[in-house]
Amino acid sequence: MNKINNLIYLDNAATTKVSEDVLNAMLPYFTQVYSNPSSVYSFAGKAKKAVDEARVQAAKLINAGAEEIYFTGGGSESDNWAIKAVCEAYREKGRHIITSKIEHHAVLHTCQYLEKQGWEVTYLDVDESGMISLDALKAAIRQDTVLISVMAANNEIGTIEPVAEIGKIARENGVLFHTDAVQAYGHLALDVEKMNIDLLSASGHKLNGPKGVGILYVRKGVKIHPLLHGGAQERNRRAGTLNVPGIVGFGKAAELAKAHMEKTMARETQLRDYLITRILTEIPYCRLNGHRTGRLSNNANFCFRFVEGESLLILLDQLGVCASSGSACTSGALDPSHVLLAIGLPHEIAHGSLRLTLSEETTVEELDFVVDGLKKIVARLRAMSPLYEDFIKGQKEGDCNVQ
Repeated sequence: MNKINNLIYLDNAATTKVSEDVLNAMLPYFTQVYSNPSSVYSFAGKAKKAVDEARVQAAKLINAGAEEIYFTGGGSESDNWAIKAVCEAYREKGRHIITSKIEHHAVLHTCQYLEKQGWEVTYLDVDESGMISLDALKAAIRQDTVLISVMAANNEIGTIEPVAEIGKIARENGVLFHTDAVQAYGHLALDVEKMNIDLLSASGHKLNGPKGVGILYVRKGVKIHPLLHGGAQERNRRAGTLNVPGIVGFGKAAELAKAHMEKTMARETQLRDYLITRILTEIPYCRLNGHRTGRLSNNANFCFRFVEGESLLILLDQLGVCASSGSACTSGALDPSHVLLAIGLPHEIAHGSLRLTLSEETTVEELDFVVDGLKKIVARLRAMSPLYEDFIKGQKEGDCNVQ
């Protein structure tokens, strides 16, 4: 069950529960094999061996070489490192980057930082489902383009981008391709060779691993400067004592994800579609955000007209349901999601968003409970809305101008 102290947890895009197998793999490296893997004595060798094994596990999930995997403190660090370090290493070629308007803020804010340093950034539009245009991508590439950074799957609306096609375009034009795969890694089949991915970011806590550990995949031969200085760890590219328990947990989570991905995706897709169908059928004046089928298997994102997303979350929380209105990294923001605005939603509708993200433990019974509760909550909030009252009045009077 996904219930903990009578909670129904449907915010797995924000973070996931550490699995028991992952936790058990980590525990010895806190109190038994607690050595620093960079030390030279044999006791340290046990920790180093565990790190090496985790590197192999992380690499296998995306068909990479172990020597191409660098451990980081999480997805945001990996995104920052990939973009800043590549730009620094290839600045002689040019000062132009291409990304999309729906990237995670770890990418967008890094690009905005680089703009202040003299770089030019092209922010690609997306269609109403959140998909970039490959023709627009081709048109945006210039002689001085150094990097294309487009996420594998969107963290808010779940839309899966055409990663293989982007990689092909990048390779044909001699441009490096980085993908933020924080939401996709372990949840979607990724192959860095077949997809021509040069750099890839991922985070452990999105796939039942621990928080505070991530990876950056860097294709062999790609130049990349260190983001952190002060030590020779990670082959002189990322200073700092290695988080051995976290790294071991990441590796184990990657191994388990690879073993169970196909089965998990099939089950989650069935539950996701059941949830989407019930909500769209039983709650009027709502819409599904993101691509209907080309989306992450565990993601369902909706907007409810005449309702504030924050009120939805508060009332769901009173029912013991954990959900979100978008990215956990911007949960305190008052502005509507930049992703929802980018797909063309007006502010008043974007404010009424709700993201429900499933796990391998989610049940039909839990989803039924959530939908039944959500129907009552939406009805209650709309009953207090003067805008909804005016809308219904206009509908009854046959006012064709009411939107």
